[in-house]
This record gives sequence, C-alpha cells and structure tokens, in this order.
Amino acid sequence: MQYYHEIIELQKKREEIQKYFDDYIEENLDYLKESEPNSYLDDLHHYAFNQDYYIIGTYQAKQWMGDQAFDIINIIKDYEQDNFGEVFTDFSSAEKVVNMYAYIVGEEIVSKWREENE
Repeated sequence: MQYYHEIIELQKKREEIQKYFDDYIEENLDYLKESEPNSYLDDLHHYAFNQDYYIIGTYQAKQWMGDQAFDIINIIKDYEQDNFGEVFTDFSSAEKVVNMYAYIVGEEIVSKWREENE
C-alpha cells in the first residue's frame, strides 16, 4: 500500500510540473516564436526549466518534496549516471534537488509537447 501511495505522490508532482510548463507556454510562446523563430523549439526546455528556478527556498523545497525526497533523489541519481556517467547534483540542498527533478521531468514534458505541436 505504501508503494502505491509513493507512485500517486510522484504523479502529483509531475502534474504540478506539467501545469508550470503549461503556464509558461501560455505566457511565453508568442514571444519565443517572435524572438527566436528558428531555434525556440530546440531551446524550449532550456527556456522553461533552466532559466529560472521551479522552487525557490529551502523550506519550500522541503515542503514540496515531502516524504518523496528519497524517491526524487534516486530518479536524479539514475538520470545523471545515465546521461553524464556521474552524479553532480548537491543532494544536501533541497532547492537544488527539486529544481533538478523539475528539469528532468521537464525534458519529458517538453518532448511530448513538441510531438503534439510540430
């Protein structure tokens, strides 16, 4: 039963990040198309998830992760190991952990959005 709860909680986190991206697109898509007409699609993930923080503040980051911190850390470790061959995220910083997790989930979200909108 606990495992099911963890899956549901992580899904809620993904949905929050999806909403963040949806809001970002609604507010910025026209500007991106005008200012970067040839590259905005290639750089969309960078613009949405790497130019600003998803969560600011240690307290807010800890609250956001709740009891999912270790699951989130494991996802980051796997991602960085697979993509970079080593782990770079400072796991002692809740803010860095949350923002890296949002970056990772953001890759999937942007990829799906691009498939649906190209």
